[in-house]
Amino acid sequence: MTADHYFSAEPDAPIRRGEIAFNVAGRDYRLAVASGVFSAGRLDPGTAVLLRKAGLPDGRTEGTLLDLGCGYGPIACVLATEAPLATVYAVDVNSRARELAAENAERLELGDRVLVRAPDEVPGEVTFTQIWSNPPTHVGKAELHALLERWLPRLAPGGTAWLVINRHLGGDSLHTWLVGLGWTVERMASQKGFRVLRVTGKSAD
Repeated sequence: MTADHYFSAEPDAPIRRGEIAFNVAGRDYRLAVASGVFSAGRLDPGTAVLLRKAGLPDGRTEGTLLDLGCGYGPIACVLATEAPLATVYAVDVNSRARELAAENAERLELGDRVLVRAPDEVPGEVTFTQIWSNPPTHVGKAELHALLERWLPRLAPGGTAWLVINRHLGGDSLHTWLVGLGWTVERMASQKGFRVLRVTGKSAD
């Protein structure tokens, strides 16, 4: 397993473009994909479970949402479509992923509300009412923990993070680790080997 498409700012794989189609909440999506980006051949099964089982935003949802590790943008595009009053930051270290996410947002006429950024380009004062992520478990526990320790504290008061984790790649241990840090964590679904976790503000000391 290569982590090239997770943590390489400029992936080495030659560009081979394609398209994938999927349906979420009764809407059909067709997005551009390319080699060197996570799950370019299909909608990742974990992402599919997350979008099916987590509590999608709706027309009443306002504020700023985060798609952490956006890849080519399936989660960001769904969030922006379902929540037309919200702004969505789509964040990824991979420049090719960001280019595709921006292209897909424009294709769906969401470009004014999907802000595609590298991690260090997100203003420090921005907080998020919702964080959505299918985080990169293959990069190792230390890197995964560092990623979540960087971004989860940027939840706004009363905010919610939705995470999907492969049970065989540490889904249950991650749940325990987050609780140990003081977060309130609920397992909202378990399907096809994936855990959907709902993470809310740290409990009082």
